[in-house]
Amino acid sequence: MHEYTDQTRALAADILRYAEERLRMDPVPLDAPLTKDQLDEIAGGAITPQGRGGVAALDLFAEKLAPACLSIDHPRYLSFIPCAPTREAAMFDLVVGASSIYAGSWLEGAGAVYAENQALRWIADLAGFPEQAGGSFVQGGTIGNLSALVTARATAREQAAEGVRPYRIAATVGSHSSIATACRVMDAEQVQVPVNDRMQLTGERLREVLLEHGPETFFAVVATAGSTNFGIVDDLASVAEVCAEFGIWFHVDGAYGGAGLAAPSIRAKYAGIERADSFIVDPHKWLFAPFDCCALIYREPALARVAHTQHATYLDVLNDAPEWNPTDYSVGLTRRARGLPFWFSLVANGTDAYTAAIEHTLSVARFAQREVERRPYVEVVRDADLTVLVFRRLGWSTEDYYAWSDKLLADQVGFVVPTSHEGETLARFAIVNPKTTEDDIRVLLDSMA
Repeated sequence: MHEYTDQTRALAADILRYAEERLRMDPVPLDAPLTKDQLDEIAGGAITPQGRGGVAALDLFAEKLAPACLSIDHPRYLSFIPCAPTREAAMFDLVVGASSIYAGSWLEGAGAVYAENQALRWIADLAGFPEQAGGSFVQGGTIGNLSALVTARATAREQAAEGVRPYRIAATVGSHSSIATACRVMDAEQVQVPVNDRMQLTGERLREVLLEHGPETFFAVVATAGSTNFGIVDDLASVAEVCAEFGIWFHVDGAYGGAGLAAPSIRAKYAGIERADSFIVDPHKWLFAPFDCCALIYREPALARVAHTQHATYLDVLNDAPEWNPTDYSVGLTRRARGLPFWFSLVANGTDAYTAAIEHTLSVARFAQREVERRPYVEVVRDADLTVLVFRRLGWSTEDYYAWSDKLLADQVGFVVPTSHEGETLARFAIVNPKTTEDDIRVLLDSMA
C-alpha cells in the first residue's frame, strides 16, 4: 500500500490533473446536493475488501460525489460566510497534505511553525497588538473562541480573591453561536448584554450588566468584530474601557469581520481592538485561505500556555524546551500545518493584494445596498458595517423566501438562503469573494422582482 508503483504514478498524474482543472475553472459550477438515497445508489458500495484502485476511486469522486457538493467559491454563493481561497493557497494545500508535517511542536515542524508565526504576526500587527503577542492556527472559530475563553477563565481564577470562582461570560444576543457552545462545554453562564439602537455591544450597557450581576463573577467579555448574521462591529473602544476598569478579560470574535483590519476604508470601525486580551479571525472566510484555518492570537501568550499545555512524560522533551509549540495555545494536541496555505498566499501575492481584494468586496457590498435602496420592492433592514447586507422583500412570506432560494439553486443561478431576525424571515447577502461582481448582485435582486 505504501510502495510507489506505476499505478501510484498514474494516480498522481490524474490527481494533479484534476486539481489543476478545478483551479482553472472560471466560473466554477455551483452544483447541488443529492439525497442519501441518490448517493447510496451511485456510491453505496464504494468500500470493498479488495479495493477499486486509485484511478477508479478518483473517477467515482470526480464524476459522482463532487457534483453533489456546492462550490463555496462560486461568485453567487452568498450564504452563511463563504470561502474563496486564492489559487496559490489552494495549490499549497496539496503540498501541506503531501508533506506529512506535524506542526504541533517546534521540534518536529520548526520551518512550518516559523512560517505560520509570520502570518500570525501580520494579523497581530493589523490589530495593533504588542511584539510579544502570538498564538496558533486552529480548526475554526468555535475552537478559537473556546481556547481563548479557557485561557480567560484560568487567568481569572488565578487572580481572583480567595473563595471567588468567576463563572460568567458577558456577550450579546448577536454573538456567534460558538460562544454559547463554549459556555456549555465549560459549564459557564452566558449573560446577555442589551445592545444599542445600532445592535452593538457598548461599554455603557456592559457596565450596567456587570454591576447588576457582580463584576467578580465574570471571567470574560466577548465582543464581536463582524457578527455572522448582520456583520456588526461592536463598540470595541468603550467595551475595552469597561473591561480595563473591572479587570476582566476582553476577547474579540473577529472570525468573519476581523479581515477588515486590512482595509483602510473601514479600519476606524475596529478602534479598541488593540486593547483586547485575545482575538480570532478565520482566514478561510474573508482572507482567502482554504478550510480550515482560524488565527487565534493572545496579547500575553504565556497565559495561554499555562492554561493549555498538556503534561505527560513523553511530552517532557517538548515542554522543557523554550521554543514555540503551537499546541500550547489552544485546545488539542495533534495539528496539521493549517496556516501554511495562508502564509504561502501572503508571500506569493503580497499584502497589498489582500487589501485590494477586501476593498473590492466592500465596494460590491456598498453597491448592493444602493441597489436595494433604489428598488421599490426591497428595503434594507440595517446599513451594512462590512460586507453582510440583510434586507426584506416587501410582501413576501417565509414560504416565498424559501421558494425563491430553492429556485435559485435549482436553476444554478446562485445560492442565497434566507435568514431571520426577531421572528421575521429576511434575505441576506454575505459578500467575501473578490470574484463577486455588481452584475451578480443585479441578477440576484432582479430575480426577486
